Amino acid sequence: MSSEFTQPELPSMGIVAPLGDDDRRLLSSYGEFLPAAPNKTIIREGEEQDSLFFVISGLLHATVERAGRSTLLGRIRAGETLGEVNIFTAGAASASVTAVEYSQIWRIDRTMLEDFINEHPLAAAHLLVGIATTLSKRLRETNDRLATVTSASSI
Repeated sequence: MSSEFTQPELPSMGIVAPLGDDDRRLLSSYGEFLPAAPNKTIIREGEEQDSLFFVISGLLHATVERAGRSTLLGRIRAGETLGEVNIFTAGAASASVTAVEYSQIWRIDRTMLEDFINEHPLAAAHLLVGIATTLSKRLRETNDRLATVTSASSI
């Protein structure tokens, strides 16, 4: 039996899929791996937030609280991310994110992301394209939903 400790590594999926094994190992070391039991809040709406989270396994819910009522915005599964906006423009979180089932999450804050970018620019370029793609996809989905709601209300 080996006494060697093995550091967890990011799996090849989602925004880190374009990275090679060595680059994913490097990126893994810039962040931290966090277990989240059911009902654990990862991000709280209204609180300052400057981190990007990558879901390795499990299921989380993003919700907002309006007029004392919680509304589900979406389900976040393995390979998906959260906090993409706040990694670039730190500020108050626009939603809360809570684990629904046991989940494994990786987190990197802005300072560590900047260190990774400066020290490994080619790998960072692949990561940033993945983040931009995710943001673009979410913006299109939001535009489509808004257009649907606007069309339905003008009938």
